[in-house]
Amino acid sequence: MKKIIYFFAFTTLMSALISCKDKETNPVIGINLDKTALILPIGGTTTITATIIPNNATNKTVIWTSNNSSVVDVTKDTEEKGLLSAKTKGTAIITAATKDGKFKATCTIRVINAEPEMIQVESGTFTMGCTDGDCGEDGRELPIHKVTLSNFKIAKYTVTQEQWEAIMGNNPSKNKGNDLPVEMVTWNDTQEFIKRLNTLTGKKYRLPTEAEWEYAARGGKQSKEYKYSGSDDINSVAWYSGNSGSTTHPVGRKAPNELGICDMSGNVWEWCSDWYGAYSENSQVDPTGPTTGTYHVFRGGSYYNTAKGARVASRTWGFSGYNVHDLGFRLVLP
Repeated sequence: MKKIIYFFAFTTLMSALISCKDKETNPVIGINLDKTALILPIGGTTTITATIIPNNATNKTVIWTSNNSSVVDVTKDTEEKGLLSAKTKGTAIITAATKDGKFKATCTIRVINAEPEMIQVESGTFTMGCTDGDCGEDGRELPIHKVTLSNFKIAKYTVTQEQWEAIMGNNPSKNKGNDLPVEMVTWNDTQEFIKRLNTLTGKKYRLPTEAEWEYAARGGKQSKEYKYSGSDDINSVAWYSGNSGSTTHPVGRKAPNELGICDMSGNVWEWCSDWYGAYSENSQVDPTGPTTGTYHVFRGGSYYNTAKGARVASRTWGFSGYNVHDLGFRLVLP
């Protein structure tokens, strides 16, 4: 009889303990991701974070999968972080699921080639500065002087917002659109972008010098001495205040210049590497501008400015930390 009583007491105690355990268990009721869409460069990596709901859920195991691992592979970085590795151009959907598979969240990844299309610029000598007679009164484009440059390559287009986002993970631009030029970027911001791009690619991208920029804008050795980059008719080659509708436009929608380079007049101003300084009348070879300064040069005019700013000789400047809705950049290679 005692054995029966002891057994009954034991089973009752175990049932009570199990019941208490069940009451203490916090079941999962959902899962979220910190990002639902991303742009990555080929060869790029990043992490995304899953959040199990509720925060005190008993089982926080996350199962990570990719529907196209040839484009983006995913592995578990920590319990709630997935490490993404972009392999080739394309689109993949990353899924984070709870252990029982009842709850899922997805992030769509688009992988792009973040490197710009480059145009070869052959070495040559040109006259730098105001040669069109529309120089203004402050003399910043004078005196004209001879400059000789070595070979280099320059990007066909300014850096776009999707290229920026793929490398930097954000989009600071006021006028949003994947194919629009990135803007609202400081000179310092461009240096960080270049650093990351070079780390990713093993190349040596940089900003153009002011002389390289003007030589390329004029058409290099194929120059026809146009006032704007590619034409004397600004409407055929540039977005400026007279035709832009007060916004930027996708790169490459206007006619290219003699070298096949687009938008060197208008759309957005473009940072150069040089400190700003007065011109010298002396001939120069591969000039890089003053060794120190307060401002950096930018060139080319913008959608927000008049035709005068879009002339190939036009130049202005800003602090290294200056940003504005009509200022971007393009890259060169040695």
